[in-house]
Amino acid sequence: MTTRRTFSGLSDNPQADGWNPLTLAVLAGAWIAALPNWPLWRALLALPETSSARGALFVVGFGVMVAALTALLLSLFAWRVAIKPAIAVLILAAAFGAHFMGSYGVVIDTTMMTNVVQTDPREVRDLLSLRMLGSVALLAGLPLLLLWRVPVRGLGFFRQAGRNLFGLIALFLLLAALLFALFAEVSGTMRNHRTMRYLINPVNSLYALVDLGLKSQARPSGPPLAIGADARILPRAAGTRPPLLVLAVGETARADHFALNGYARPTNPELAALDVTSFRNVMSCGTNTAASLPCMFSALGRQGFESRDRDHENLLDLVQRAGMAVLWLDNQSGCKGLCDRVPNAYAHDPIPGVPALPTALCDGEDCLDEALLHGLDARLAALPAAARERGVLIVLHQMGSHGPAYYKRSPPQRKPFQPECTTNVLRQCDSKALLNAYDNSIAYTDHVLAQTVRWLQQQEPAYDTAMLYLSDHGESLGENNLYLHGLPYALAPVEQKHVPMLLWLGAAASAQLNGERACLAGQRDAALTHDNLFHSTLGLLGIRAAEYKQNLDAFAACRAP
Repeated sequence: MTTRRTFSGLSDNPQADGWNPLTLAVLAGAWIAALPNWPLWRALLALPETSSARGALFVVGFGVMVAALTALLLSLFAWRVAIKPAIAVLILAAAFGAHFMGSYGVVIDTTMMTNVVQTDPREVRDLLSLRMLGSVALLAGLPLLLLWRVPVRGLGFFRQAGRNLFGLIALFLLLAALLFALFAEVSGTMRNHRTMRYLINPVNSLYALVDLGLKSQARPSGPPLAIGADARILPRAAGTRPPLLVLAVGETARADHFALNGYARPTNPELAALDVTSFRNVMSCGTNTAASLPCMFSALGRQGFESRDRDHENLLDLVQRAGMAVLWLDNQSGCKGLCDRVPNAYAHDPIPGVPALPTALCDGEDCLDEALLHGLDARLAALPAAARERGVLIVLHQMGSHGPAYYKRSPPQRKPFQPECTTNVLRQCDSKALLNAYDNSIAYTDHVLAQTVRWLQQQEPAYDTAMLYLSDHGESLGENNLYLHGLPYALAPVEQKHVPMLLWLGAAASAQLNGERACLAGQRDAALTHDNLFHSTLGLLGIRAAEYKQNLDAFAACRAP
């Protein structure tokens, strides 16, 4: 009996001699476009433009375009040895991408991929769930099982190369024809609803990885450019003490959930009893830690930081170069390279001569933010004495309100809002329980910051003390069906960018400002951004350098001449 072949290279009885790699590429492209792209189809079908017959035709045509594009990418690996691993990687990437985009309303772009690359094991554990396992098993399990079972036919290099070339041309022509036929709908949708381009799965992840790699190679290697070559400490009046500033860097805190900013719930009971000024109109540099943290410590400002062609030193380097002592303490996923050249430690690191952290604060490497204050006297005393005599900057990088496991960010005895959501699958939570869990984390941050102020008050015999708190970005809590953070900055809602900023000044530091309470209160609605942090910190420490810009010092107008 003669075996008849189809144009794709598949025989009437494919199991007899195996499947052609190109056929597997096309079938995998169709599967990925149809099922793991369900967040894309959900978003498209929710648009008013797709409610008509023409709109439905566009959705179908766009689905074929996604399938053709995915198959085109896989056809580059349509060889007997390479096709199965390539399909497996793409299907798994698409399944995981579908879960996170569908569950949390996030999109995948370069900054989100940066976050993924820099995620630590603690953050990964907080994202694991049975829902994720089931979702990945459903979207990837069956095709991977079939892929493992089917044989793949080898045709020899030249015959397979010819078929692959034919497949590439055919898929490209199909893609071009559909784009031409649906150009008005495609261009209009991508222009008016820009998040759609970041939902095309897993092309979004592949593009983000390539873009991230190119950007990392675009800047020269080697040490960052030095800043603060002329950094100097302003003269202090005789008898005054050196400054001690604690810069608390919050995580995922929203300004509109701080009672100090008018939130109806009592999320700031302890800070409200202290002499704290809350600045209510502050916007972040980015919508995730990987983007915001390096930007907010840079002298370049957001626009300059994003367009830079070289890496530069940061605020910590300049303060240390001026001669002051610097210490970075971390209770999160690291300092993103900011603290590489200054003394630094994790909250759970042992301290010589100090008892170990109590298990109530730290279970292995998972610590509550109060762990940052444990043994802080000893950490301060361990800094170089000569530098301490000039001044000290301590940065506390908090875990704050890091999601999606908000319930883990506050201890059992500090959960005033009940009942709270106790799962990381946020869509399964009642909206009130979700807000309770998040607001409990804000209330605990209030306690940690108040404890920080009390520690600073104990240091006043030796230092002029101050605390500045500023969160790295905000968070979506279900508004517009969005959760977590990380949307591209231009598309992100205000909830992901509006951040809290608080200032507490010790008695001596207050005396250096002109009528500071009234003056600072008058500034609390001023439009500020992360761009102000670098210059405001230098102003509080009494450091000047060429990089310092007085117009970006949020407190300069209130400072005595």
